[in-house]
Amino acid sequence: MENGTTKTIFSRKSVRNYVEATVPPETLEFLVRAGMAAPSAMDRRPWEFIIINDKTVVKKLNDALPHAKMAEKAGHAIVVAGNIEKQAGGKDSTFWIMDCSAAVENILLAAESLGLGAVWTAVYPNADRLKPVIETLGLPSNIVPLAFIPVGKPDGNDKPKEKFDKEKIHWNHWSNKKAK
Repeated sequence: MENGTTKTIFSRKSVRNYVEATVPPETLEFLVRAGMAAPSAMDRRPWEFIIINDKTVVKKLNDALPHAKMAEKAGHAIVVAGNIEKQAGGKDSTFWIMDCSAAVENILLAAESLGLGAVWTAVYPNADRLKPVIETLGLPSNIVPLAFIPVGKPDGNDKPKEKFDKEKIHWNHWSNKKAK
């Protein structure tokens, strides 16, 4: 049953090791285009994307975010953020989180398909991560950063993990029995 799409899904990995290389702006924009192809609640598309190819900005966020220490070597990043005023359900809803998560996954899969490395590092909901991203990027109050995604040329050391677990499959109702 494997095809090009499933091959990309199963080979996707969190890349934390990079070689220095430039990712062209049009490639970074292509990754964001893939993010925008994600589904969203009521097709509201509350996402916003900040492409970072300025190495000083990448370094500043690399230094400020505890789980993004690979960003400086990657050299590029994409921040996926939600516009809480555009999400389904109104300003106090949390649909933006699901919508932006789908966009992040599309970006990660597109990066993998292009031979690039990328890793999802969480910004939301941690105040100590939100503050430096909001301040560094000058985000308005209605834009909430969900993820900081370093993007670059992988060094080949990171490998995909086998994550399939038959014990997590339930047929037709909840069951503690093994799946068929």
